Amino acid sequence: MTEKEQLNELIDMAAGRKKADLLIINCKVIDVYNQLVVDGPLAIGHGKIVGYGYEYQAHTTLDAQGGYVMPGFIDGHVHIESSSLIPSQFARCILPFGTTTIIADPHEIANVCGLDGIRYMLEASRKTPLNVQIMLPSCVPATPFEEAGCVLEAEDLVQLINEPGVRGLGEVMDYPSVIDHAPNMMAKLWMAKDYNRVIDGHSPGVKGTDLIAYVMGGIMTDHECSTPQEIHDRIRLGQYVLLREGSTCKDLLNLIPAITPSNARRCVMCTDDREPSDILSSGHINKSIRLAVENGIDPILAITMATLNAAECFRLQGKGAIAPNFDADLVIVNDLKSFEVKHVFVAGKEIARDGKLLVTWDDYIAENVLNTVNLPDLTVESFTIPLSTKKVNAIGVNPGSVLTSHLQLEVNKDNFGHFDCKLNSGLNKLAVVERHHATGNIGLGILANYGLKNGAIAVTVAHDSHNLVIVGDNDADMLAAAKDVEAMGGGFSLCQNGKIIAHLALPIAGLMSDSSAQQVADQLHHMIKVAKQSFGINPAVHPLMTLVFMTLPVIPELKLTSTGLFDVKSYQPIDLCI
Repeated sequence: MTEKEQLNELIDMAAGRKKADLLIINCKVIDVYNQLVVDGPLAIGHGKIVGYGYEYQAHTTLDAQGGYVMPGFIDGHVHIESSSLIPSQFARCILPFGTTTIIADPHEIANVCGLDGIRYMLEASRKTPLNVQIMLPSCVPATPFEEAGCVLEAEDLVQLINEPGVRGLGEVMDYPSVIDHAPNMMAKLWMAKDYNRVIDGHSPGVKGTDLIAYVMGGIMTDHECSTPQEIHDRIRLGQYVLLREGSTCKDLLNLIPAITPSNARRCVMCTDDREPSDILSSGHINKSIRLAVENGIDPILAITMATLNAAECFRLQGKGAIAPNFDADLVIVNDLKSFEVKHVFVAGKEIARDGKLLVTWDDYIAENVLNTVNLPDLTVESFTIPLSTKKVNAIGVNPGSVLTSHLQLEVNKDNFGHFDCKLNSGLNKLAVVERHHATGNIGLGILANYGLKNGAIAVTVAHDSHNLVIVGDNDADMLAAAKDVEAMGGGFSLCQNGKIIAHLALPIAGLMSDSSAQQVADQLHHMIKVAKQSFGINPAVHPLMTLVFMTLPVIPELKLTSTGLFDVKSYQPIDLCI
């Protein structure tokens, strides 16, 4: 059947001259345009909304038992790789919770594998029912001071700009380069403008004329707001604000006081980074809607932020509302408080019911995203920290936050003039090893308030360049943990007294497992438990996710890269010793 013939049939279905494919009866429909609840039934044909509120006939009927029908939820900004799941497993995880569309930025895998990584995420996503819209990573690496696996310039990204499923330019984290109109960054912004694409933002703490200059670059969104004032500032400048509720960064409740009926249409729900255990236990975007409603946001307004607003922001034609000829991506919930999902439809086909998938699809893994951990020959001496003075710059961990403190501490030297954790209670060694090209570069630093004793932890998930991060209180365990991660092709490893006591392999780009969400969640839960029990880590600190953000030099205040310490506030490298 041609598109013209299909449209003729849809018109006949809408007029009641022909039976629809599916009729959802005994339901209430959420009208996000008028902010109303309208009685059904709702008719679907050829994967599209036919109409609702009138008596239609259909070949198949579904009794919603008084449930509320709403558009499929849209995650306005997410990194699939941060779930440690490949796209097929991520889709299996979130679809039963009603998220049918995501705006995904694959800059994690792009930092490891470049264009090959983006192509893998596109191809793997196409094999699932989840509608994945890709934002081309704008900052690979995140800053000029990092060593990523690849460097992507405008001339690289433009090769993919017209690929099906590519929506725009991903979060522009290098805001100083926008404000100072650095040529490389401006070329990427102009590429997005030339193709009339959305540009995502990332501007934590930026304000005043710097923020105005940043927005002048054409940047339409920001998911880094943490205060009501930041929301007001950005909406006033015409941006959409993405209300983040992730596993590490939980900003939604802080931002709700700023949301009013007047500005809510510029607000979108997003998760950014959420772990499988968090999703499986409490939901995905439906969790964000539930939290918003529990804290005073009108239910229909909350639904609108999770559907229509995102669709309009990212120009998703046919998504985000229930109206004739819109895609029949639908969610049915029992009530507007718990938002427990009963039915999920994609293009008119029921794909999940009562939390269980009704359809299957294959996994896809490309050879060129495997075997990505390439380390130099490491020895225990690789982690020696010579001290020219007793006063040092140190990274202070802040529980529950990806922000770190820039500390200046006096430390004790050993007999050789080196830093030794045993002589400095409460402090750990932190190492970042370049792991893409075996350059031999190792950044060394001192970590406070993490609290690890008698062991080491190594990870290859480290935003955004994803080099190997190792924390420990002795060099031998640090080396053993590094070797274990190398043997797995990437992942998380816990070592104590020279023995690996727990690990999780992430062989896809050193970032993702092909195991199910439940399997990954169970293993991560086990590792966290072991880390807290065996290493005495600060109970207020997440043993693994804390390390993941220790290398991100666009989040204040002090971070460590493979080339050394980086002061985010002054935006320049600094020495360990003062």
